[in-house]
Amino acid sequence: MNSVSNTKYFFFLGYLALLSMLGFIATDMYLPAFKAIEDTMQATPAQVASSLTCFLAGLAIGQLLYGPLVQRIGKRNSLLIGLIIFAIASFSLASSDTVLSFNIARFFQALGACSAGVIWQAIVIEKYDSEKAQNVFSNIMPLVALSPALAPLLGAFILDISGWQSIFLLLTVLAAFLMLLTLAFVPKETVHHEDVEVSAPISYWGILQNTKYLGNVIIFGACSGAFFAYLTVWPIVMEQHGFAAKEIGLSFIPQTIMFIVGGYASKILIRKVGGEKTLTIMLACFGLCVLSIVLSSLVFKAESILPLLVAFSILAAANGAIYPIVVNCALQEFTKNAAKAAGLQNFLQMSIAFGASSLVALWAASGEVAIGWGILVCAILVFIGYKLRANDSWSDVKANFITPDPARIALEQEELNQK
Repeated sequence: MNSVSNTKYFFFLGYLALLSMLGFIATDMYLPAFKAIEDTMQATPAQVASSLTCFLAGLAIGQLLYGPLVQRIGKRNSLLIGLIIFAIASFSLASSDTVLSFNIARFFQALGACSAGVIWQAIVIEKYDSEKAQNVFSNIMPLVALSPALAPLLGAFILDISGWQSIFLLLTVLAAFLMLLTLAFVPKETVHHEDVEVSAPISYWGILQNTKYLGNVIIFGACSGAFFAYLTVWPIVMEQHGFAAKEIGLSFIPQTIMFIVGGYASKILIRKVGGEKTLTIMLACFGLCVLSIVLSSLVFKAESILPLLVAFSILAAANGAIYPIVVNCALQEFTKNAAKAAGLQNFLQMSIAFGASSLVALWAASGEVAIGWGILVCAILVFIGYKLRANDSWSDVKANFITPDPARIALEQEELNQK
């Protein structure tokens, strides 16, 4: 019986992993097919590239939709609706013959993908206690790092043996498969009107009033922002140092591996010293990496990219350890409204990451200097988030700031003068 339970648990983890990776797979799998899509639709590279912008817009907007929807119709029905939207949009993409219809379908594909990204976290929070949920997050989130690395390779393989349309047909099949797994793994919920009334007062603004939640989310977003600042400009840095496209692609492998290593290493550390101490250790590691990057890019401006590459790889390991902890801590604050809290969390994380990427992109020609400043700004946000999560309320935050008292200052100065 124990063996059967373990097998079912691992299948369930596989299902959750697929849900968590769906958005990333849909984002990256079609990237190698840009040229083929251009040729088919007689479109410009900019027009096809705009499909990625449409997808990101849908991904950002969709994060905020599924929390309220889950409150109304439950996780299972909301997830099925999202997967149906994703499947229809994916099939429409395979059938598109104009850039306009293609971009519209990409927007709706992103809206559908958001259901998986938001609701899988809510399923974990509501199904397991804090310790077990932490273990599940630590198992799944490192696998998410594989998606951006493997999805383009799979897309290129499909493109070699078939047309670009097959990429989106495969995504349609994947959505149908996830629907079947949803019916098998996610129990049917009965949402009564009185339940809706109980949960309705918790608005997004109300969630943001929770300092522990907001602090953890800021850490999550700022750590992601630091990594996106690097991802945005690193190819330009390598070009400036004379590296070819193949070498640039290979340079991302160490970070992917280290992210996964960090995620699973944190599980061991959490068992030994606990989640809070593990987070403190990993944030200290993150800070040392930031210091190294700032010294290499802004102070000494090292001629070799090796110090930066090593620092980025260790930073990726720190992020891999930090993400599961802060996500679990944030969502544990709203176990009864986990889907809404997860949607807001993902929206804020994406917004901070997008902001960091946009910031460094403005000064991309500066290479390492742009990365250094971008990561330094994100590190300051991480510090703010860490301080914020240590407070139980905004009253506690305000209490930590002492308003200067001119009379007291004058009295202390007078005592010093008398000495």
